[in-house]
Amino acid sequence: MNDVRGAALIPEQEIHMEFVRSQGPGGQNVNKVSTAVHLRFDVENSPSLTEHVKKRLIRIAGHRVDSKGILHIQAFSFRTQHLNREDALNRLNDLVKQASVVPKKRIRTAPTLASKERTLEAKRIASRIKTLRKPVKDHDD
Repeated sequence: MNDVRGAALIPEQEIHMEFVRSQGPGGQNVNKVSTAVHLRFDVENSPSLTEHVKKRLIRIAGHRVDSKGILHIQAFSFRTQHLNREDALNRLNDLVKQASVVPKKRIRTAPTLASKERTLEAKRIASRIKTLRKPVKDHDD
């Protein structure tokens, strides 16, 4: 099993990894060795995540989740397959950890009487300043 740092446990069987040629660093080796990792995780059909975590994970992952509910993560920052594999798993773990946190519900509050008074006073001051900007009219009829 792959530890998801306290959020949940995702079994290795649910994570599919494919090693492909990297576009990242590697020099001449980049054309010969498949060091990049393409990780796929089926969020929709995962039995190890709750429905709420699945929904939040799909929302958080955004464009990395396709129409079938499969999360795609590509890792090619490092020169070795092992480090890219660890990077991809860490990124998956971070996403699941974020999705596992239940957001606090916002409690709507009404403005205080003092804040309403401050708003009205600011409006009065602004109005007074604008009236003082108007040209003075002569009353010499």
